[in-house]
Amino acid sequence: MASLNVSVVSADREVWKGTASQVIAKTVEGEIGILGGHEPLLALLAQGEVRVTTASGEKVKVEAEGGFLSVDHDTITIVAGKASVA
Repeated sequence: MASLNVSVVSADREVWKGTASQVIAKTVEGEIGILGGHEPLLALLAQGEVRVTTASGEKVKVEAEGGFLSVDHDTITIVAGKASVA
């Protein structure tokens, strides 16, 4: 399975960056899970938790408030108005 390059940024700083095997995020249309090879996607984030499973199996939780999530060629960019590692 292809690994994902993930970057989570808030309005004022980079919150988390790394390689992941899976990302689960809450969007305005419901929860979405993203694995390597996912189709390109742009989604609006709802307030809630973004769960990242790193390539080494570590679980990272980020509280995100508003913003969007973009997937393109195994690169995930999450831009939130407010975000912090939980």
